[in-house]
Amino acid sequence: MSKGTELKYKINTGIGPKIVVIGGGTGLAVILRGIKCITENLTAIVTVADDGGGSGLLREDLGMLPPGDIRSCILAIADEESDMQQVLQYRFTEGVLSGQNFGNLLIAALNGIYGNFEDAVAKTHDILRVKGRVIPVTGADIHLCAELYDGQIICGESKIQPASIKAKSPIKRVFLMPEKPEAEAGAIEAIRQADIIIMGPGSLYSSIIANFLVQGIGEAIASAQGIKALICNVMTQPGETDGYSVYDHVTKANAYIGEAVIQYVLVNNHPVSEIYLDRYTKDGAKQLLPTHQDREELLAAGVAIIENNFTDVKLGYIRHDARRIANTILTLVQV
Repeated sequence: MSKGTELKYKINTGIGPKIVVIGGGTGLAVILRGIKCITENLTAIVTVADDGGGSGLLREDLGMLPPGDIRSCILAIADEESDMQQVLQYRFTEGVLSGQNFGNLLIAALNGIYGNFEDAVAKTHDILRVKGRVIPVTGADIHLCAELYDGQIICGESKIQPASIKAKSPIKRVFLMPEKPEAEAGAIEAIRQADIIIMGPGSLYSSIIANFLVQGIGEAIASAQGIKALICNVMTQPGETDGYSVYDHVTKANAYIGEAVIQYVLVNNHPVSEIYLDRYTKDGAKQLLPTHQDREELLAAGVAIIENNFTDVKLGYIRHDARRIANTILTLVQV
């Protein structure tokens, strides 16, 4: 962690409950767009284990942390005009920059100017007039690794899922290299002050649990006074959560936090049309719906299950309904 981190991510002082969302990937950015409508006190704590795509190339070429998930989350809560959003989301299709996203390059440029990733992210907040905060979970150069049940050790977030699918062997455990990197001080402070801590949605191991492996994050969640809730994905993920139930998602998350602290789990209970499911089921994904057994096991574990139609289909892709999720979170905070 770089010197002065405590000053880079100032504590939010706006209107609304203090909400912390922990995760990564597309799912996190989607729900941030809804949550920013109910509070100005919003902090996203984002994994930096990504090593694929354009982010992976920048990570390898420039020796910087992967900017992709950070950029998506900043844009999700930015107070900018649509033209600027389009520019920052622009992905080059030709030449040496083919596949790169302009927003990633902006963060890379700021990383070069200011000399470290944390300052680059903080400066991006200023440029885009971000009301909330997006904080990388750690400033360390980390790699997510997994041990499969067949004994294989796979290192590299982008390699785990394909290896598991190819070997037809589920994930036994995940860990970071180096192990127990230091968390960003701003992330720990945000968790401690939160009225509610939301985990997910996103890939269970690579987007959510990867954050809990950072030194101090699990302990901060466990000791925090705020409400703790997990948002389940709409679909299972091949190579990560094949055959997982809602209860499995909760128990796995708790196991890596270090204590059974999750109090609520938000689950979609609305069957999605087969028309939209087809593109997912072809890859081996299945819709994750709560079962009677889930309800019984969660009740016995003291976890309240909140069911609703939390789905939203856009351009044929199944996403969470960000506004409905946000309203549910607001209700929990106000109880």
